[in-house]
Amino acid sequence: MENMLIINAHPKVESATSVSLRVLQHFLEAYTKWNPAGAIEQIDLYRDSIPAIDHMVLELWSKQGREEPLNEEEQQITDRMSAILQQFKAARKYVIVMPMHNFNIPSKLKDYIDNILIARETFQYTENGSEGLLTDGRSLLVIQASDAIYTNHDWYAEVEYSHKYLKSMFNFMGVMDYQIIRAQGNAILDRDQILAHAFQEAGEAAKRLASTKPTIKINRNGRMENRMVT
Repeated sequence: MENMLIINAHPKVESATSVSLRVLQHFLEAYTKWNPAGAIEQIDLYRDSIPAIDHMVLELWSKQGREEPLNEEEQQITDRMSAILQQFKAARKYVIVMPMHNFNIPSKLKDYIDNILIARETFQYTENGSEGLLTDGRSLLVIQASDAIYTNHDWYAEVEYSHKYLKSMFNFMGVMDYQIIRAQGNAILDRDQILAHAFQEAGEAAKRLASTKPTIKINRNGRMENRMVT
């Protein structure tokens, strides 16, 4: 069974008026319809403990490098970071739901990425550069709400860093199947029309992800390739 991990990066964790969370709810209803036995887990970044890379984390990493014992608080932090990483690696499908914050991702989502972008866990360094380790056919769906429109090939599209960042980081880890649903233009367009369009995309994405399974193929160089089949 392929686990799906919902990464809720909305500060209003359960807001009934949030556009992105309403799209997520529509997606989940459709996904469970198409895949009723699918396992779904959720982490709420603004409710759950997500360690930031601060002075204490840098210090405990230094102590680990010197093989020095950690104090109780440091051990709790490293245990939590390990749990976040293992939960992430155990999933095969990811859904990130978030608002756009000043052309980028919410700050807690950046902290979360710092907990999962770990050498020898989700990527590795090689003589030919870094390469992702999550190359077993995983998928990422991003559900994002924004007040402005970011698909008109104008200045707003240039400074839309959240999409570029998330796609790049997940590709870096080996997750190449990437899709974004934009519930955009909330400051200027009709909210019902925005939701109707996003709901349609969410339903289609749910059906695709519910029926998508990876197959493993060995190429002529003896390395595994992934192919997505429905």
